[in-house]
Amino acid sequence: MPVLYLSHGAPPLADDPVWTDELARWAAGLPKPEAVLMVSAHWEEAPTTLSATRPVPLVYDFWGFPERYYRVRYDAPAAPDLAADVRALLPGARQDDERGLDHGAYVPLVEMYPDADVPVLQMSMPTLEPARLFEIGRALAPLRDRGVLIVGSGFTTHNLREMGAGPDAAPPAWSAEFDAWTDAAVTGGDVDALLDFRAKAPAARVAHPRTEHFAPLFVALGADADAGGALAGRSVIDGYWFGMAKRSFQFG
Repeated sequence: MPVLYLSHGAPPLADDPVWTDELARWAAGLPKPEAVLMVSAHWEEAPTTLSATRPVPLVYDFWGFPERYYRVRYDAPAAPDLAADVRALLPGARQDDERGLDHGAYVPLVEMYPDADVPVLQMSMPTLEPARLFEIGRALAPLRDRGVLIVGSGFTTHNLREMGAGPDAAPPAWSAEFDAWTDAAVTGGDVDALLDFRAKAPAARVAHPRTEHFAPLFVALGADADAGGALAGRSVIDGYWFGMAKRSFQFG
């Protein structure tokens, strides 16, 4: 299976016909996975923790939106076999059977697999340190040969204080510069620069005041590191939403 890094947006993603179509067409062009392992920007917990392997409610981890966003359902099958595989690959990982999928996981999956017929497991990020996340991705790489789609779900630029006034707002310079740098680094396979993005990328501290939305990219990079050949992704989705870059990549 390939590995993905996608920019997941906020709950109103479902109202954007362009973005929903992009995600749906992307998924339609992939082999159908046996299961999906989601690494979302919205779950930081150490040690590495896995979501429930039984039916539990979604985690509506956002505030101030219309009520309809809190009524979304995504009843994908649980993935106990995948959870066991992840625990074998990541000794020390634990299970939280009360934890459902957060919006970084279910918002894109609703568009990509709307029939909710693919088992889904979510995994926490135990750190935001790029090199450690890269190694976690490397440890998870064998799952690809078992039909598992590994998805890092974040946002290529993410600064809510500097958002544009509307979904079609022109990107500010800091967002456009960081997006262009990331695209060049990923498609050029410059992993060293990406791991040191806080020092190497233009406007990095404006594009990511905290780095949790860029961090899932490093898991995706690591999961592709041992696949052979050049470690480089291709850009599948680009453009901006409220001035933030929705750049998304496919590896492998």
